[in-house]
Amino acid sequence: MSDDASPRLGLPYLAAAQAQKHVILNEALMRLDGLVQTAVESRSTAAQPASPADGALYLLPEDAAGAAWAGRPAGTVMRFEAGGWATLAVGAGHLAWVKDEAGAVVWDGAAWAAFPPAEATPAARVLVASPGGANLGVEVREEEVTLAGATTSTSMVIPSRGIVLAVSTRTTQTVTGASSYSCGIGGEAGKFGSSLGVALNASNIGVIGPTAFYSDTPVVLTAAGSAFTGGKVTVAIQVLTFAAPGAV
Repeated sequence: MSDDASPRLGLPYLAAAQAQKHVILNEALMRLDGLVQTAVESRSTAAQPASPADGALYLLPEDAAGAAWAGRPAGTVMRFEAGGWATLAVGAGHLAWVKDEAGAVVWDGAAWAAFPPAEATPAARVLVASPGGANLGVEVREEEVTLAGATTSTSMVIPSRGIVLAVSTRTTQTVTGASSYSCGIGGEAGKFGSSLGVALNASNIGVIGPTAFYSDTPVVLTAAGSAFTGGKVTVAIQVLTFAAPGAV
């Protein structure tokens, strides 16, 4: 920041004998209006809105398009007022509420990340074991995936020699690009459900007849209508697992 602006928020200072004081003061108030308790409409909207509300804020995604948005770095904070767009600079640690995700994000100096940071969800498991070491497990594995392209696969897997009872999904960030999606595995795109909802909190419980899997198998989400350009879905695998008796 220059000596003419505050070091943290970049609020312009009034100089001695400043002409047009209201211009400088109004610029500072505009920045405060956007940076105090920041609440943005979206961080996945790529097309510059035609008629946004005064004071509306957006975090630009990759390849944002529009006269004022195009060419700006991903993560730029854009604010609309009185027919024009302005950028707002933020520092590392700045928090913002994202309305269409119903969650908070934090600027780490290079990108916006979920706040608090997402953590891997361990499998929830109930185990019944025999004295000899054989066991039966009732297990739920869960992962939130970010959607991109024609298909997105989970890093977690249906375990080899597991029996799947259901695979459930919930849209945790509005899906863009696709008009709906399917949940399945490679070669069976809709095994656990098709024409699934892209709106925030749309959910599906993909119950199937108990089905055995004989190799580790990721869940695959397949876009319908067009490729995924954004959005997040939490996937849960509900499965029975088994172990043989221990060696004597």
